[in-house]
Amino acid sequence: MPLRESPTGVTRVTALLIFFLLLAFGNASILAQQQPPPPPDQTLTADQLNDLVAPIALYPDPLLSQVVVAATYPLEVVQAFQWLQKNPGRTGPALTQAAQEQNWDASIQALVVFPDVLRRLNDDITWTTNLGNAFLAQQQDVMDAVQRMRQSAQEAGKLASTPQQQVVTQNEGGRPYIEIVPADPEVIYVPVYDPVWIWGPPVWYPYPHWWWPPRTGGLYFGFGGGINIGLFFGGGWHGWDGWGWHPGWGNRTVIVNNTFIHRYNFNTTNIINVRNSTVWAHDPVHREGVPYAKQDLREQYRANVRQNVAPRPAVEPYRAPGGQQMERMGSRDVPRNAPPVQNRSVWGGMENNGSAVREHADHGYSSLGPARSAPAPRAEAPRQPARQGPPPGGGRRGR
Repeated sequence: MPLRESPTGVTRVTALLIFFLLLAFGNASILAQQQPPPPPDQTLTADQLNDLVAPIALYPDPLLSQVVVAATYPLEVVQAFQWLQKNPGRTGPALTQAAQEQNWDASIQALVVFPDVLRRLNDDITWTTNLGNAFLAQQQDVMDAVQRMRQSAQEAGKLASTPQQQVVTQNEGGRPYIEIVPADPEVIYVPVYDPVWIWGPPVWYPYPHWWWPPRTGGLYFGFGGGINIGLFFGGGWHGWDGWGWHPGWGNRTVIVNNTFIHRYNFNTTNIINVRNSTVWAHDPVHREGVPYAKQDLREQYRANVRQNVAPRPAVEPYRAPGGQQMERMGSRDVPRNAPPVQNRSVWGGMENNGSAVREHADHGYSSLGPARSAPAPRAEAPRQPARQGPPPGGGRRGR
């Protein structure tokens, strides 16, 4: 029997074929989002990197740079997020000053100013770790992927200047690039967007399992509340040109402003020149034992760890205005005559359970920074006869 045409001139067979193709395409899109990421030790292709960086590619340059650096320290990302959850009432200078006391990398310490970003990185720590691994192994390729995604979004009419941020095409070292910077030197707005709205479903690398806002009114792009950076650092804030991290698009790297880190009392361990900007270098001490994805990185940073934890000479004391001898420990000034810590083990003087150990290990003695030279051993005290019952005064033993 001959096929009859529909009123539109399309045969039923053709209509069914189109239906099944659309169905197959839809299933392929769903499957693409469910596909597991490539093995962590695999060199990622340009298309895989495009999908990987999509969720942050439209972040302002200062924040983008900080995030890719912070992602190389995934355990400290988790520690910082948990710390924020336990300190919900702190804000402004009280928040940044408290973060200075933590023994995290400076990129993590300063990230507490952006709690929503820290929450996202923590929500899918596997994606965050994969981003950090990719940045360590393929730094220039990651920076190129960011530029490809920005160009694609701009050409589709989904990236343009707004009252919150400026989108400008620049040129550095003969290479054109798209720069995204805050429009206000005092305020940063973190963009909120679903990558599917901008570029479509991922094909080669799944997007992170973050909460994406519903699309309304045809809008592809939005912003969270503005964050006034000056409120966190007090006087002396000179705008985003002085932020701690920014991209060097010509060389496809990240530049670290050591002056910012030193001025605001963040962790300057292993920073030799605190008055200059330098190309970012990974500090394996803050990796906190998280394994590296590639063998060459494991070998490189294992050697660096041995060098970084080598014994350091004792810190020379100095006198405070009141005449008391002080010395620098981590990011704090400590009285020279402070009673020494008798037990530096995370197991001493606490309950022997996982949560207590982690709490004290994360935020206890380690927050004081690099340890001083070990004191000379003390003579063993004469042994006392065993006592029956509680110690005099009702005190606890072992204190």
